[in-house]
Amino acid sequence: MSLEERRRSERFNCGVPLTVEWTNGSERRLAHAITQDVSSGGMYFLLPEAIPDGTPVVVEMTLPAQVTLGTPVKVRCMGRIQRCVQKPGESTGMATMIEKYEFLSSSEDAAQDLALPADLQPTPGKSS
Repeated sequence: MSLEERRRSERFNCGVPLTVEWTNGSERRLAHAITQDVSSGGMYFLLPEAIPDGTPVVVEMTLPAQVTLGTPVKVRCMGRIQRCVQKPGESTGMATMIEKYEFLSSSEDAAQDLALPADLQPTPGKSS
């Protein structure tokens, strides 16, 4: 199946600030980035470091009116790193598949704890 056939949802080429959280062994990691593109099934963003393929992630961002066709909406997306594109001397591209998401109310604090849900925790015996 070609990459084009796998992309069933419309992609929006927009720079949306996001926060991504993941675990590396027992260490919780947090980074800020800006999307290169966003769709209902995934997103692509750049980081100075790589997150291994298959790693569960939680991403929070506010989708702009350009994407929602209404007012901006804050969302929390749970998913996995689908593909990591590393180029020497450049930031690492992270293709992220969204497995589920939830809309956040405007009263929720952006700094709240982003613990990975139980169903997205690394599988024992599987490196992440």
